[in-house]
Amino acid sequence: MSSPLVVSFGEMLIDFVPDVAGVSLAESGGFIKAPGGAPANVACAITKLGGKSAFVGKVGDDEFGHMLVNILKKNGVLTEGVSFDQNARTALAFVTLKTNGEREFMFYRNPSADMLLKESELNMGLIKQAKIFHYGSISLIAEPCRSAHLAAMKAAKAAGILLSYDPNVRLPLWPSETAARDGIKSIWKEADFIKISDDEVNFLTQGDPQKEDVVLSLWHDKLKLLLVTDGEKGCRYFTKNFKGKVPGYSVKTVDTTGAGDAFVGAFLFSVAKDPSIFDNEGKLKETLAFANACGAIATTQKGAIPALPSHADALALMKSKPS
Repeated sequence: MSSPLVVSFGEMLIDFVPDVAGVSLAESGGFIKAPGGAPANVACAITKLGGKSAFVGKVGDDEFGHMLVNILKKNGVLTEGVSFDQNARTALAFVTLKTNGEREFMFYRNPSADMLLKESELNMGLIKQAKIFHYGSISLIAEPCRSAHLAAMKAAKAAGILLSYDPNVRLPLWPSETAARDGIKSIWKEADFIKISDDEVNFLTQGDPQKEDVVLSLWHDKLKLLLVTDGEKGCRYFTKNFKGKVPGYSVKTVDTTGAGDAFVGAFLFSVAKDPSIFDNEGKLKETLAFANACGAIATTQKGAIPALPSHADALALMKSKPS
């Protein structure tokens, strides 16, 4: 029996990562080219674990666009939902790794192909086959992609598909902080489950992300699960009936790019197979320990997709003690 399909919607781009860690973009003598874009990373994370995923989005009809689609195919991700734009380039991001492994971004997308995806280009047949429809917020920034995103979400919801949202805040891409907050929150109440980082809780609420009442100000009645990732400390979970924490795993961090996407991919891989996870705290905690392990492993080498773990990698780390 084949795995249930997870469809991931949004951007795929090229990350240029300095070949030496801990330097600014200006100081870097060279860059390593790595495939990126959170929704595409999530799609690859799922297939790397043995699940089934598809990516829906748009790239330029250029060398980089074709390279990225080939990477999806090599990773076993279905690509029937990808369009090519002949008039716009594939997006680029220069990502600086500071000495602590945290990132700074500089984007080239003016506009890039992913921003130009139109509703008429959506492969609705593919979307409607999904068990889970996953998306971020970058696809909400500009038209026509915003309208395509809303149409895809509406079609998925009407088909009874679970909606998964990882806002993945990238402030340099939004016109202002207020526009980012408003845009991200504009679709907040549609999601069945939301994954958000502690920094993003702080950004959206302007409050202390460690305080439960601050986190729960982001709760809405249709939500099945709110997940807050706390970096190497692990994650917190909130459902209608229970809440708690699952510790993370201590690893030697090289690059945090894609760690959240590896976490989300692992979580969606598990939920697609067994949606009863939402109502069973024991199963949820096991699933989140697995997702924490996947997120940790993704920080141990440069680039997002190349660092994504296999099922065996994650299980091996889980046998070690959580941090």
